[in-house]
Amino acid sequence: SDAKKAQQSLESSFKHLESTKKRFAKEWAEAEKTVQQVERIENDLNATRLDVEKAKHTANARTRTAEECRNDYAAELQKYNKEQNSYYYVEIPQTFNKLQDLDEKRIQLLSEGYCKFSDIEKNVLPIISRCLEGITAAGTKIDEKQDSLLFIEQNKSGFERPADVEFEDYTQGIKPATSDTVLNPPKLRPKLRLFRKQKQPAAEDFSHLPPEQRKKRLQGKIDNISKELHKEQDQSDALEKMKDVYVKNSQLGDPARLEPQICQTNQKIGHLKGELSKYETWLSEAVGGEESSNTTNNNSQHSLEITSDPSQNIYTDFDEFDDIEMPVGQCTALYTFEGNSEGTISITEGEQLTVMEEDKGDGWMRVLRASGEEGYIPSSYVKTTA
Repeated sequence: SDAKKAQQSLESSFKHLESTKKRFAKEWAEAEKTVQQVERIENDLNATRLDVEKAKHTANARTRTAEECRNDYAAELQKYNKEQNSYYYVEIPQTFNKLQDLDEKRIQLLSEGYCKFSDIEKNVLPIISRCLEGITAAGTKIDEKQDSLLFIEQNKSGFERPADVEFEDYTQGIKPATSDTVLNPPKLRPKLRLFRKQKQPAAEDFSHLPPEQRKKRLQGKIDNISKELHKEQDQSDALEKMKDVYVKNSQLGDPARLEPQICQTNQKIGHLKGELSKYETWLSEAVGGEESSNTTNNNSQHSLEITSDPSQNIYTDFDEFDDIEMPVGQCTALYTFEGNSEGTISITEGEQLTVMEEDKGDGWMRVLRASGEEGYIPSSYVKTTA
């Protein structure tokens, strides 16, 4: 900006110089004309002395004006030359020197940045090397067999393996589901949407999940509640300490203002303790129920009683059925199963069931109860009788 201002000032001076130069040229030309006119009047025999004196007076005035313009032009020329020398020999070099200093400073900062970058990289390289060595060491310690076993442990269902498929002698006919009536159950359209009843929501105790998955979900819930409880207890201790400080020194604060927070925190702690006790009870039941199921196949001590309404009309809502589906066999329930998930039904130990669809390798089979309720149950929970 300094160089631009100096250049503009020099250009303005040059314009003023040109203006004074033109004025000097004009006035000098006019003076020469008056001098020539005086000579013509002097040579004219008809001119009077008064005409000659008047012409000389005009010529002298023009000459003085031309001399003044000449002096102004000379002064402006000297001033412009001085400004021009200052511009090209002082101001422009100073501006270039400033630019050079800035560029040298930029180069210096850039070189310092490169050096600093190099030093940082040198300091970081050992850390990166140690990290890579740690990754390599961890990679060499990976046990693919153990990892696969852990994956199986996390995702196993806990259901018993299905029993061998027994021979079904069709020459002796198929036994009826009950001694009173022979059910010809209808075939449902969708495989898993067997009922018109609404989908049951997930149980709070996760009883709708397989045993192993239920235990994992319950344990995860217990861990989360324990963390939250520990956090609230720490907050309660901090509030109590703050209250004691306020009681000892009232200038720091009013202890009464902490009472609502302390009360709210205690309520949260009480609620979390109740939730923790509830989920621990469910986890104990899940672990105990699984152990009981694994030790004996005939123990019904921990079974849940599922009552059915024998008066339920099984032939209602015929618009849900397509055609008549023949049963493929009979079976007897070995254990009680509570079907909480969509598509499953509840059965009780010893109950006679009609097999509508055999196990296709996924561990489930579709059966029909004497009450007309139809759905899926674990194949390992029943024994085929015919």
